[in-house]
Amino acid sequence: MKVIFVCTGNTCRSPLAEGLFKDKLQKLNIDGVEVTSAGLAAFAGDEVSVNSVNAAQNYGVDISAHRARPLSPYELEDSLIFCLGASHYNALAPFVDKDRLFIMGKGISDPYGGTQEIYDRCAEEISQALDGVLKTVIQFGTEIEPMKAEHIPEIAEIERLCFSLPWSENALRDELDNVNAHFLTALTFGRVSGYIGVIEICGEADITNVAVHTDFRRMGIGKKLLDTAEKQATERKCESITLEVRESNEPAISLYSGNGYSPIGIRKNFYEKPTENAVLMTKQLTEI
Repeated sequence: MKVIFVCTGNTCRSPLAEGLFKDKLQKLNIDGVEVTSAGLAAFAGDEVSVNSVNAAQNYGVDISAHRARPLSPYELEDSLIFCLGASHYNALAPFVDKDRLFIMGKGISDPYGGTQEIYDRCAEEISQALDGVLKTVIQFGTEIEPMKAEHIPEIAEIERLCFSLPWSENALRDELDNVNAHFLTALTFGRVSGYIGVIEICGEADITNVAVHTDFRRMGIGKKLLDTAEKQATERKCESITLEVRESNEPAISLYSGNGYSPIGIRKNFYEKPTENAVLMTKQLTEI
């Protein structure tokens, strides 16, 4: 996958975005993403502005070797393009598929000709907007597939990170031979980032666990797993799908509610370490 940050001259904003995003990916150990930047009116070989170099150094990132380059039309076909402003987006919109063209945040203010303080504020804007960029890139780079034996060590590690009473590798491996079990793995650039377990009996699906690695929280992976599990359960003619969630787990309850699940009861003291009630939630998959 190729990610391109685009501004006008490729000497101020887009090199900052490129450098800070490369650093973010490196800290998450994400491979398989080529990150670069370009300008719509760039002069090839121009040096990055000194103020941009200084602003990047505040984040521990060195962009001093960057040299400007114009955006190539050959890059428009298969890249994810993040525009630093609405004018860049509008200029590229006739030539790029809408699902691969984005504006960073609400647009990043242009610091050109400004003081170091203005460049530092621009770097802060970029840093904050990169969370949204990362979520988009993760979504494009995540595939859902059936759980396989080679996924299990990483899934077990996610279990240990997420739950006080995690499933063991042996317990997970047993589900590979269970004809009623349909477990799915989320792979993000080849790395196991989450999983979901579904057990089906007599046309009813029960979600045993939904777990996402802490490095990939709030990036839409849980929803992607949930959507895929529901779609496949529907294809297998399941009428409903049910799950339990800790009463205090508001983010998860919000995710399930947003996906059409409704609370139907409480299971007293269902969870241990700590002891807590479970909210029982269900979703109808077929018309009654």
